[in-house]
Amino acid sequence: MIYFDNAATSYPKPRPVRRAVKSALAEFGGNPGRGGHRLALAAADMVYDCRLAIADFFGIHEPEQIVFTAGATMALNLAIFTGIRRGMHVLISDREHNAVLRPIHRLAKEGIIEYDIYPTAGNIPSAIAERLRPNTGMVITCHVSNVNGFTQPISAIGELCRERGLYFIVDAAQSAGHVPIRLSAIPCDAFCAPAHKGLLGIAGCGFLFLRGGNGLPPFLAGGSGVDSLSLDMPDVLPERYEAGTLPTVAIAALRAGINLLTDRGLDETAHRESTLRRRILEGLSVVPGIRLYEPECENGPLTFTHATIPPERLARLLDECGICVRAGYHCAPLAHRTLGTPSGGSVRISLGYGNRSSEGEKFLRAISSVIGQEG
Repeated sequence: MIYFDNAATSYPKPRPVRRAVKSALAEFGGNPGRGGHRLALAAADMVYDCRLAIADFFGIHEPEQIVFTAGATMALNLAIFTGIRRGMHVLISDREHNAVLRPIHRLAKEGIIEYDIYPTAGNIPSAIAERLRPNTGMVITCHVSNVNGFTQPISAIGELCRERGLYFIVDAAQSAGHVPIRLSAIPCDAFCAPAHKGLLGIAGCGFLFLRGGNGLPPFLAGGSGVDSLSLDMPDVLPERYEAGTLPTVAIAALRAGINLLTDRGLDETAHRESTLRRRILEGLSVVPGIRLYEPECENGPLTFTHATIPPERLARLLDECGICVRAGYHCAPLAHRTLGTPSGGSVRISLGYGNRSSEGEKFLRAISSVIGQEG
C-alpha cells in the first residue's frame, strides 16, 4: 500500500512512536499532576519532557506557555475564543480550514464579532493592511494550506500585527514537522499544531503555544491539579488552560515523534518530501486531462483534477490500485473557492515522513493506467 494522505494523519507511525505508546501504557499509568505517588510523578515528568521537546523543536523560550489540547482544532478554538472580544473585527485568509472558518462564522452569526476574508493573491501583508478597521483586533492565518500547500509569510504578517497591536493566530496544522519553524523569530500570539500529522504522533493530542496568555479567560473549567480549593481556574500557565486529564499516551507519542525528527534532522526530512513532491508534480503535468492547482507551491499537499473523471471516482480507482489519496473539499471550502476547483473539489496528495521516491514512480504509473482505462 502507498499512503499519500498524511495531511489527514501521518501513517505509518514510526517504530519509536509505536514503542512510546506501549511504554506509556505500561509505565505512565498515573494521572500527571494528580497525586504524589510514583506513577503520577512519572507521568508528570514525561509530560514536562514533552513540553521541553516542543520548546526546543520550535524555538520557544517559555515552555510553560505550551498548552496541551485534544488536537489542532481545539487549539484553534481555544486561541480564538479566549482572544475574542465583543465588537471585534477579525480578518482571516481565503485559504482557511473549517477549524477557523466555522468558529469565526458562529461568532459573527451570534453578533459577537464581524469578520472579513483577505485575499492571498499578491502582497498578503498589504491585503491585510488595506482591510483593517478601527475595531480590527485579530488576524488568523493558516501557514500552509491543507489543500495545495500554498504558504503564507507568517513572519511578515506577524510583524504587521505587532506594529498594529493585532492578536495574531497561526494555524500550523500542515507545516509543523514538515518545515523548520522558529517561533522566537515569528511574532505570533498563538501557534496551533496537531500531534498526529507532521510531528508523527497519534490522534487525540495537539498543542497551543500561547505567548503571554496569562490574562486571557480560560476556555474550559475543571480540575487542574493546582489549588483545588479555589472555585476559579489557576492564573498560571499551562494549568489555566489544561482542565481535566491530559492525553498522557498521546503526549508520549508526540515526544517520541519530535525526538525522531530532531535526531534525523528536519531539514533532511523537508528536503526529501519536497523532492518527491516536485517529481510527482512533474509526472502529473504530462498526464492527459490533469489540471494542477498552483503547482509552483514548494511544500505541503498538492491537488489536481481530471477533465472527465470526478475526484471521488479517481480516488476510488487509485484505492483499488493500493494508493490512498483524499478527494473532496478537504474541510476547506474557502481554499477550493480561491483555487476555483469544480464541483466535487479535487484529489489531494499529501506526503509524509515515511514516503519514498519509489512510491512516487508507482503512483505515476498507476494514475496513467487508470486514466487510460477510463478514457
